[in-house]
Amino acid sequence: MERATAQDIDRILNIEQASFSTPWTRKMFEVELGQNPFGYLYVARPAEDQGEQGSFIGYVCFWVVFEEFRLMTLAVEPSARRRGFGRALLRHAMALGRAQGATRALLEVRASNAAALQMYEQEGFQQAAVRTRYYANPVEDAILMERELSADMV
Repeated sequence: MERATAQDIDRILNIEQASFSTPWTRKMFEVELGQNPFGYLYVARPAEDQGEQGSFIGYVCFWVVFEEFRLMTLAVEPSARRRGFGRALLRHAMALGRAQGATRALLEVRASNAAALQMYEQEGFQQAAVRTRYYANPVEDAILMERELSADMV
């Protein structure tokens, strides 16, 4: 995993648009890269592609605000899914959050996103609440999930 740069935005947007019905905009990612003091944006490259510009297959954006780690978005190129990259991104992000002092992790996910829900549950997240009709396009509930971040994650 490595920190994303402005040169990565086009590729991030391609993956974002292939992954979500209401994708983040270029401006949103630019803000996370350069203007949000709490924001972190990382990309993942397969081991065989290390160092090749633009070759990453996934990304994660998260915030660390005091003791709280907040997963904002995570996506993997459709052709690379179900190979552990999303889980690796999540684990790396949580370890970075813990190293920054976060003790609790939060996220929200579409109720219909069974693959993500399964991964988050396997990584120790539990449902905390439901935000009814939170998402648009299509209108859908958001499942709020949380877990503790332990000191051994660093």
